[in-house]
Amino acid sequence: MNAGADNDDRHEESSEIGRERLQKILSSYGVSSRREAETMIVSGRVKVNGITAKLGQSAIAGKDEITVDGTLLVPRGQLIYIMLNKPRGYVTTMKDEFGRKTVAGLVSGLGSRVYPAGRLDRDSEGLLIMTNDGRFANIVTHPSYNKEKVYEVVVRGDAAGAERLLMLPMVVDSHEVQAVSARLLSCSPGGGVLRITVSEGRNRQIRKMCANCRLIVKALKRVSIGPLELGGLEPGQWRYLTEEETGQLMSVSERGPLG
Repeated sequence: MNAGADNDDRHEESSEIGRERLQKILSSYGVSSRREAETMIVSGRVKVNGITAKLGQSAIAGKDEITVDGTLLVPRGQLIYIMLNKPRGYVTTMKDEFGRKTVAGLVSGLGSRVYPAGRLDRDSEGLLIMTNDGRFANIVTHPSYNKEKVYEVVVRGDAAGAERLLMLPMVVDSHEVQAVSARLLSCSPGGGVLRITVSEGRNRQIRKMCANCRLIVKALKRVSIGPLELGGLEPGQWRYLTEEETGQLMSVSERGPLG
């Protein structure tokens, strides 16, 4: 009886050529080790064809759509890395149930599916990295990798007095955060422009930090992520990252979460 069941299992595993365990696929794509992949699957971070995967599940790489944290896995030879200057009024998603403009429409001419590595809210603009490389996206966004992000923020309120306050620890959404640096670029009656650097990147973090300092954000623009700078890229335009730029962003400590 058990031998027959084993034969049935082997037949099911081999019924489609190329079917492999998910943890092996994730490992071969450079996302993680097999052991780390098991943890990712158990945590519900992996989906196959839009359905949350289960430990022990198999799939066919290149045929089944496998995503990790919403990012599609593709073979290493087809990895894409771009930077986009996201304009205000666009949401950082690939589809929007409310019919709002998405960043997907801005990169539709790319010819391949890429996903945002991180986010910028609808009313914010500036540098957004998009890729189909899940490991790269994690390195760019995960707080453990300390990729500093720099924002230029137009505010109403005591901008000069907020320089010091922004660099003090404060609680945002139950997390203690603080700016790496905060510098007043210009001052005007009732407001000013601040250049704020953070290493986290939580949802609407800059806006919430400014609110804690009694500032109202009128405009927010991300100008750099780690060594990557927005430069003269026009709003709505994108370009491929160079090998040097991707290499600099991928240069992380061996103690990072995906080591």
